Amino acid sequence: MDGREISVRRIMAVCDADSCYAGRFAEVANRVKSIPFEVVAFTSLARLKEFTEKEQVELLLVGDNAEEADLTDVKVERVIRLSEEGTVKDDRPTIYKYQSSDSVLREVMACCQVWEQPFTSQTVRSKSRVLGVYSPLSRCGKTSFAFTLGQVLAQNGKALLLSLEECSGLSKLTATVYGSTLSDVLYYYRQGEYSRLRLSSSIYSWGGLDYVPPVTYAEDLAGLRGNEVAGLVGAIAADGMYEAIVVDLGHFTGGIEDTLMLCDLIYMPVKEDAVASAKLEEWKDYLNASGRDCLWEKIRLLKLPRPRLVYSCETYLEQLLWGEFGDFVRELVCRSGRTTIE
Repeated sequence: MDGREISVRRIMAVCDADSCYAGRFAEVANRVKSIPFEVVAFTSLARLKEFTEKEQVELLLVGDNAEEADLTDVKVERVIRLSEEGTVKDDRPTIYKYQSSDSVLREVMACCQVWEQPFTSQTVRSKSRVLGVYSPLSRCGKTSFAFTLGQVLAQNGKALLLSLEECSGLSKLTATVYGSTLSDVLYYYRQGEYSRLRLSSSIYSWGGLDYVPPVTYAEDLAGLRGNEVAGLVGAIAADGMYEAIVVDLGHFTGGIEDTLMLCDLIYMPVKEDAVASAKLEEWKDYLNASGRDCLWEKIRLLKLPRPRLVYSCETYLEQLLWGEFGDFVRELVCRSGRTTIE
């Protein structure tokens, strides 16, 4: 593929009497990389009706103030209600209006899953570049590096972080209670029901970086076969939503080498001590014995800088990005001369 996109304009309209709400929602939604729509704001159904005479609108988010009879002349394929009280006005899907825009969008994508056929992708994209972060060593800064790498890449393009750690600490570090996690995405994939919309309903953002929260329970990873994880990562990459996908691989994931094989590049943080060196050599011997010695050509060993300060959970991710650690990662990106590291 030559990297060009063949796209069809797909429109989601939001119509609400509160012009500040409608305009702000559209502004935020149009910055979200995982939403397959262009969002257009309206404050009156009359203006919306005029617009639908000229443009095809797939989805409408409309406030409680709009009467059902007034919607009959509006040419839209699907309608979701935005409720101010959290109550259901009619038989249409209903979302509570006064929550974060990210939360509203995740609920919208969850509703769209029911209408899977009309919302299949109409864009042909280049495959995403997959960057693996893995180490057979413990306490080497792997997860901090993966998140910082993702944030740096997101400053230059679209980037997604997939954490396959059984206990990453992201919920505490981001102070976020997750309603949907990688457990949900893996479930749908194993059932043969994975789609871009199902992925979008589990995506959160931090500083411009999209990420899927880690599994709810470590056992969700323990029961996976290696080719299932690799298959999911490959499916996300093939969809081409992102320029780069950073995969933080933990020790709990079975058959981890299958996922490493599809990575374009693998970053491996290491430490300088006798035990670390012995573990690394042992893992290298395993690759040779299992016929996967070609993996070694993709691996870049990294000795990461140690944070000089004791960071609090509340500010840890920001301090990593803008401290010595972030400078180290930015230098890696800068040396490559492109938005993804060579």
